[in-house]
Amino acid sequence: MSAGTNDSLDVLVVGAGQAGLTVGYFLRQAGLRFLIVDGASQVGSAWAERWESLVLFTPRRYNTMPGLAFDGDPDREATRDEVIDYLQRYATQLDLPIELNSPVTSLDFRDGRYAAVVPGRTILADQVVVATGPFQKPRIPAFASSVAADVHQTHSTGYRRPSDLPPGRAVVVGGGNTGYQIAEELAAGHEVVLAVGSRQTPLPDRLLGRQIFWWLTKLGILSLTVESRVGRRLSQRETLIGSSPRKARRAGIVLKQRAVDASGQTVRFADGTETETDAIIWATGYRPDYSWINLPVVADGRVRHRRGVTDQPGLYFLGLTWQHTRGSALLGFVSDDARYISRQVAAMPSRA
Repeated sequence: MSAGTNDSLDVLVVGAGQAGLTVGYFLRQAGLRFLIVDGASQVGSAWAERWESLVLFTPRRYNTMPGLAFDGDPDREATRDEVIDYLQRYATQLDLPIELNSPVTSLDFRDGRYAAVVPGRTILADQVVVATGPFQKPRIPAFASSVAADVHQTHSTGYRRPSDLPPGRAVVVGGGNTGYQIAEELAAGHEVVLAVGSRQTPLPDRLLGRQIFWWLTKLGILSLTVESRVGRRLSQRETLIGSSPRKARRAGIVLKQRAVDASGQTVRFADGTETETDAIIWATGYRPDYSWINLPVVADGRVRHRRGVTDQPGLYFLGLTWQHTRGSALLGFVSDDARYISRQVAAMPSRA
């Protein structure tokens, strides 16, 4: 893996996850001078912040990024560690110019070029691709601060394995895929309460002998755009894959309504009930953080864009949830958007 030393570039890519690495592949094909920077100490750092037993929903055949096959049985799902290894091999074998431990603290537009401040210097670039992904700042409710100090609590990004939790009861707050999967894992050795804020549509891992993503691909669900009527509806709801309230109850998990308050060792729910707990896992998602971008492309925390292209010439986003389709933030599917963005980049005349 090579680190970039040129502080004047055609393109700066912010983020060394799957989106940043994939667009790097296409930028190299276009013959552009570019650098990928990331504030973490490794590529794909968001994956390293997930729990150890995490298994992807998508079979390996759908996880391949351009230029390097994802090894293993193409019809079986990959583990978290396999994804981390794949991204590291991708960066190394494709020899992408990457600089780690280099967080961008501000991004401005000066004298016709973008100026990105990283520790110790400023990088100038004609164009910038922000590929920081959807997992930026953990979202934790304000009432978490009222929980007693002796209650083990962490966001799902801090959860690794059941043995990290004390014995007793654990409350998992959040009824998405993450919340259900962590609750199911904990149920083997803990009394578990799962607080679900809204109903999600459950889908099985497999249907009629085929992995569910095979069906979603064949039926064209993953290619529906957010601009289509069905795509707009799907983008506003989360789908449970392999989990369901019925399956959770069979595992001994107690389902509760949304958590609305907490104090001491007590968590309270929307139906007026409450429970004592020894641990809380906040599987409550993330919020975007674009405070470092000093340009008029973000409103109320949301990026204004059309398939990643903003109104600010030369500034793009990649890897956003439902940026264009359901696959926009998925490992092997982000290549469609990355190819599109790289073409927009290549079509813009150089300012140099």
